[in-house]
Amino acid sequence: MTAPGKDVLALSGGVGGAKLALGLADTLQPGQLHVLVNTGDDFSHLGLHISPDIDTLVYTLSGRANAAMGWGLEGETWQALSALEELGGDTWFKLGDRDLATHLWRTTQIARGESLSNFTATMARHLGVHSHVHPMTDDSVRTIVSTDQGELPFQHYFVREQCEPAVRGFSFDGISAATPNREVMQRLQKSAFGQIVICPSNPFVSIDPVLQLPGMAQALREAQAPVAVVSPIVGGMALKGPAAKMMAELGMGATALAVARHYCDHYPGLMDYFVIDETDATLASAIRELGVNVAVAPTVMKSRADKQELARFTLDLARAG
Repeated sequence: MTAPGKDVLALSGGVGGAKLALGLADTLQPGQLHVLVNTGDDFSHLGLHISPDIDTLVYTLSGRANAAMGWGLEGETWQALSALEELGGDTWFKLGDRDLATHLWRTTQIARGESLSNFTATMARHLGVHSHVHPMTDDSVRTIVSTDQGELPFQHYFVREQCEPAVRGFSFDGISAATPNREVMQRLQKSAFGQIVICPSNPFVSIDPVLQLPGMAQALREAQAPVAVVSPIVGGMALKGPAAKMMAELGMGATALAVARHYCDHYPGLMDYFVIDETDATLASAIRELGVNVAVAPTVMKSRADKQELARFTLDLARAG
């Protein structure tokens, strides 16, 4: 599927990204997959450093994710949260008892001077993950959602406000001064990746923070590896998360075509392939007019076999091309 000896880089954020990442990990050889993960969602809560997208990915790859919710841990209990509620504490962000261990240890290690990248690699190894999980940066970048109710940190918009405020735009505090993940940048410069996959994650709050890191989009263009983007919109809907709602409120229209146009307008020359669901096959010709190769496949990942099949399809694009 990919060139012998060549690794694969995936860009991911949220549940949709973690699903395809799992399919890619299943399909590739152990250690062949590198995942560059959005950290714009990171925030401090109850004095703890929370990295939602990293944890969702690591829990998914380790087989520990809550299958029904897609995030958190399977078999979780909530005693600490219940006790916090009795004390009148802040409980809008749901932290399970076992999940708390992750945040406690991450916060402790970072306070001792360990980088987020090193902690994440250690966490993944301890949980039996053979793929390489890389935070997009070790610096602080925080996604801010501009809404009709003012500027909201992402988790306040997403969790506390349940995505109800109308979206007006996005910004990423700290991004201009942030250094992209050093290991990934070095590998890109050495053309170590045979393929690059942008998972079906929210383009605005999961992928844009990664691509807008200084030098990142250009490094991906120059990496001599084909870039395949999988649309997170299927039949006018986001299968998980608020992407479709955001697109409608931004006046873009919630379509796979609008997603393709977003990537073409903001990152010209980045995409080699754009993968859309069979439901959206009628949009293929309009997307091709943007100068992008279009591939049509079943992209709804309900089962592990679905994830593996979409991973194989996406990886095969480069070989076929």
